[in-house]
Amino acid sequence: MLFDTFEYWIFFAASVLLLAALRPTAGKWLLVAASYVFYAFWDVRFVFLLGASTLANWLFGLWIADSAGSKRKRALICAIAFNLVTLGFFKYFNFFVDTLAALLHFDPNGMVLRIVLPVGISFFTFEGIAYAVDIYRRDLPARRSALDFALFISFFPHLIAGPIIRPMNFFPQVGQPLRLTDEDARWGLREILKGLFKKIALSNFYAPIADAYFHGQNWNDMSVPAWVGVLAFTLQIYFDFSGYTDIARGCARLLGFRFPSNFERPYLSANIADFWRRWHISLSSWLRDYLYIPLGGNRRGEARTYLNMLIVMGLGGLWHGASWNFALWGLYHGVLLGLHRLWRRGVAAAGIGDIVDRPWLQPFWIALTFALVALGWVPFRAPDFASTLKTLHALAALPDMQLVAAHPAIALVPLLALAFCWLDRDRRWQDWLVERASFRAVVASGACALILIELFGQLDAKIPFIYFQF
Repeated sequence: MLFDTFEYWIFFAASVLLLAALRPTAGKWLLVAASYVFYAFWDVRFVFLLGASTLANWLFGLWIADSAGSKRKRALICAIAFNLVTLGFFKYFNFFVDTLAALLHFDPNGMVLRIVLPVGISFFTFEGIAYAVDIYRRDLPARRSALDFALFISFFPHLIAGPIIRPMNFFPQVGQPLRLTDEDARWGLREILKGLFKKIALSNFYAPIADAYFHGQNWNDMSVPAWVGVLAFTLQIYFDFSGYTDIARGCARLLGFRFPSNFERPYLSANIADFWRRWHISLSSWLRDYLYIPLGGNRRGEARTYLNMLIVMGLGGLWHGASWNFALWGLYHGVLLGLHRLWRRGVAAAGIGDIVDRPWLQPFWIALTFALVALGWVPFRAPDFASTLKTLHALAALPDMQLVAAHPAIALVPLLALAFCWLDRDRRWQDWLVERASFRAVVASGACALILIELFGQLDAKIPFIYFQF
């Protein structure tokens, strides 16, 4: 059941109407049941894994909360190990078997298993780890209600592809009666329509172009140059994932829950550190709080700081998929973060910070950061190292403009998106729709959004959201 299908919106509308008619406890049962139905649409077998993971993490939380001293730490280790082993088996078992076979030169066919990757497993296992660690740190009391915890893990707007929700942000919102304000309704519908437009009209336009390039095929009977293929994927993954997040946040708001922002116009970042403060914020903050800081962060000297960056970003890359290409993507960003840190320390030592940070230089830094990020998407999307090197080599050639000349929308869309971000740099238009616009203006804006989706959307493309595979 996809967010961009008619079936989902029938399911969602029924969930909202039923939730509004029920008392809080019955509403929680409804949301858990709806979430399991939603998950069962992917593969009913996954429901049993989700239930087992939920029960185990709830019991681990009680064990940690009711223990002291070394027993408390032992309970935490067991909770983390359970989640990592679950994730590792389903996502990485065959990957490590193949890697070991390549190193030791033996045939892996007898050891490889036919494992179906459960959708969303990377997200709900990370939420389980966060729950256990927060209880261990005494930042959060263990949830005694199994129903409340089941709702936290399975809540369908974020179950498949996030954002990764922190338990301390979610639980205070559980059990509240659904009382949607006019602002809630406007905000939720705005985010849903914005997300649908990003996915159906923009991401689905670029997806076939990127696929054609990385599969060595033509698009609309024309070859796709390397730079167009890379640009297409750069835009596809942003519009796809941020569109999903917009829809998830909008749906959650209409169900009475507020999710934190997961994207803050990351391609307008002026440096790579700023990019990671704006891109997939729920993952980058999770890696910071539950991996980078426990490793020592920047408290153990410069050499250890750079090593921690590489470890965290490398593991963050592998979190995305069982491929060394993902690890390469993560390490690439770890190197960029280290170089940025060195650069800023050099700038500070030379006393030229005021010059480097002048407003008229910001477009240059934004363009440079965008180019570096786009280069990083090559190993993320390419199927193997050989394809990665081939693409990087092709990018060094003079750009071929024939495809763009025949299909100017390829370049026009990012230029229009940039113009919109500049015109609405303070999000005044979006806030106006939520806070001050008349009912007629809101209805007219919604109708225009639906018309634009109908006119420009790839309605029959049936392209799944990218982050479903993670």
